[in-house]
Parts: sequence; C-alpha cells; structure tokens
Amino acid sequence: MDRFFGGPVLATIFKLAVASIAVGIVLAILGIKPIDLWRDFLDTVIRVWEMGFDALDWSLQYLVLGAIVVVPIFIIVRLWSVMTERGKRE
Repeated sequence: MDRFFGGPVLATIFKLAVASIAVGIVLAILGIKPIDLWRDFLDTVIRVWEMGFDALDWSLQYLVLGAIVVVPIFIIVRLWSVMTERGKRE
C-alpha cells in the first residue's frame, strides 16, 4: 500500500487533505464552484468526442474519394504485371 501512495498512507491522506483545502480556498476566491468545473469538464469531454468523430468522418470521405482513383489504377498495374510475367515465361 505504501508503494501506491508514495509513502505512509495516513501521511499521504493528510497531505492530500491540506492541499485540497488550499486549492478549494483559491477556487472559492476566484468564484469557481465545483459544479461549474464538473460541467466544463463534461462539456470538454463531449466536444473532444464529437471532434474525434468529425475527424473520422472527414478522413473516411477522403479515403473513399482517393480509393476511387487509386484502387482501379492498382488493379490495372497488377493485371499488367501478371500479363507481362506470363509473356516472359512463354
């Protein structure tokens, strides 16, 4: 348990409590409420999630657009190489 907390458990809990009180006082002076922090955090997570899906949608559109050109060229090149290899064997 000491390895997880980085030292004695009770001492670590006491340090965390003192630090939490100090940060709470500073946030109260700045007029920041816990519910506001929680809402902002959740809004940020939701925006990041949506941005991820927007990026996925964007990349899939360009993937399909590029594949329309690249895949037929790839097939033609592969068929051409197979046909030239057969010609060399004969």
